[in-house]
Amino acid sequence: MLVLSRKQSQRIRLGDSIVITVVRVAGDKVRLGIDAPRDMLVLRDELEPHAGDAGEAEEFEIGPPILSRTA
Repeated sequence: MLVLSRKQSQRIRLGDSIVITVVRVAGDKVRLGIDAPRDMLVLRDELEPHAGDAGEAEEFEIGPPILSRTA
Protein backbone atom coordinates (compact mmCIF):
# COMPACT_ATOMS: atom_id res chain seq x y z
CA MET A 1 0.00 0.00 0.00
CA LEU A 2 1.26 3.45 -0.89
CA VAL A 3 0.64 5.97 1.91
CA LEU A 4 0.72 9.68 1.05
CA SER A 5 0.41 12.78 3.20
CA ARG A 6 -1.62 15.65 1.76
CA LYS A 7 -2.85 18.97 3.09
CA GLN A 8 -6.19 20.62 2.44
CA SER A 9 -6.67 21.51 -1.26
CA GLN A 10 -3.83 19.23 -2.38
CA ARG A 11 -4.49 16.52 -4.96
CA ILE A 12 -3.51 13.01 -5.88
CA ARG A 13 -3.75 11.80 -9.48
CA LEU A 14 -4.45 8.18 -10.42
CA GLY A 15 -3.63 7.65 -14.05
CA ASP A 16 -4.92 10.19 -16.55
CA SER A 17 -8.58 10.31 -15.52
CA ILE A 18 -8.88 10.21 -11.71
CA VAL A 19 -8.12 13.11 -9.34
CA ILE A 20 -8.61 12.94 -5.57
CA THR A 21 -8.67 16.30 -3.75
CA VAL A 22 -8.48 16.83 0.01
CA VAL A 23 -11.46 19.16 0.38
CA ARG A 24 -11.49 19.56 4.17
CA VAL A 25 -9.71 18.27 7.26
CA ALA A 26 -11.58 18.62 10.57
CA GLY A 27 -10.35 16.74 13.63
CA ASP A 28 -10.12 13.05 12.79
CA LYS A 29 -12.20 13.34 9.59
CA VAL A 30 -11.05 14.06 6.07
CA ARG A 31 -13.45 15.06 3.28
CA LEU A 32 -12.29 13.98 -0.18
CA GLY A 33 -13.46 15.08 -3.61
CA ILE A 34 -13.11 12.48 -6.36
CA ASP A 35 -13.16 13.32 -10.06
CA ALA A 36 -13.52 10.13 -12.08
CA PRO A 37 -15.15 9.03 -15.34
CA ARG A 38 -18.93 8.63 -15.06
CA ASP A 39 -18.71 4.92 -15.88
CA MET A 40 -16.40 4.25 -12.91
CA LEU A 41 -18.10 3.18 -9.68
CA VAL A 42 -16.89 5.16 -6.64
CA LEU A 43 -18.06 3.46 -3.46
CA ARG A 44 -17.04 3.64 0.20
CA ASP A 45 -15.41 0.42 1.39
CA GLU A 46 -18.02 -0.40 4.05
CA LEU A 47 -20.73 -0.44 1.35
CA GLU A 48 -18.89 -2.99 -0.79
CA PRO A 49 -19.88 -6.59 0.02
CA HIS A 50 -16.82 -8.61 1.02
CA ALA A 51 -16.47 -12.37 0.68
CA GLY A 52 -16.82 -14.12 4.03
CA ASP A 53 -18.69 -11.28 5.74
CA ALA A 54 -22.10 -12.95 5.49
CA GLY A 55 -23.84 -13.01 8.83
CA GLU A 56 -21.32 -10.73 10.52
CA ALA A 57 -22.83 -7.41 11.56
CA GLU A 58 -20.64 -4.34 11.76
CA GLU A 59 -21.49 -0.92 13.09
CA PHE A 60 -20.56 2.04 10.93
CA GLU A 61 -21.75 5.54 10.23
CA ILE A 62 -24.37 5.68 7.47
CA GLY A 63 -24.03 8.42 4.88
CA PRO A 64 -24.86 8.99 1.23
CA PRO A 65 -23.64 5.94 -0.74
CA ILE A 66 -23.26 7.78 -4.04
CA LEU A 67 -21.55 11.12 -4.32
CA SER A 68 -23.01 13.80 -6.54
CA ARG A 69 -20.92 14.68 -9.56
CA THR A 70 -20.13 18.30 -10.27
CA ALA A 71 -19.35 17.93 -13.96
